[in-house]
Amino acid sequence: MHILIADDHAGVRHGLREILADTLSEARFSEAGDGNEVLNLVARSEFDLLLLDINMPGRGGLDVLRDVKRDYPRLPVIIVSVQPEDQYATRCLREGAAAYINKDSAPEMLAPAVKKLLNGSRHNRPRIAEQQAIRLEEAIDEIG
Repeated sequence: MHILIADDHAGVRHGLREILADTLSEARFSEAGDGNEVLNLVARSEFDLLLLDINMPGRGGLDVLRDVKRDYPRLPVIIVSVQPEDQYATRCLREGAAAYINKDSAPEMLAPAVKKLLNGSRHNRPRIAEQQAIRLEEAIDEIG
């Protein structure tokens, strides 16, 4: 399995790699430091998963997510960000991300989410699912 880790901070890329290497010993990793590098690497190599920071220099994470999902719709993308879930998670999921993980919870959440996605399941944090259900109920109430 080949995983691309995209973050503009080398220390964060290293940390994410270490979290996953402990659990996924057979994985190979590549790294990208900006949005343009992500798009170039995805075009040149086959990846099983993309970990993508939302705040990237050059092409931002949301723009990269849109481009990747348009050109490589089967590539699962996990957004890993310091941004609060309530502000960005639903938007990222709507744009095609398979999961949204806050960097503060990455040590506990990342490896299980990656395993689920690589096995063909969807990963969805309960808080995000609850927020989506509330929004759906509100929209139904407005219609009815």
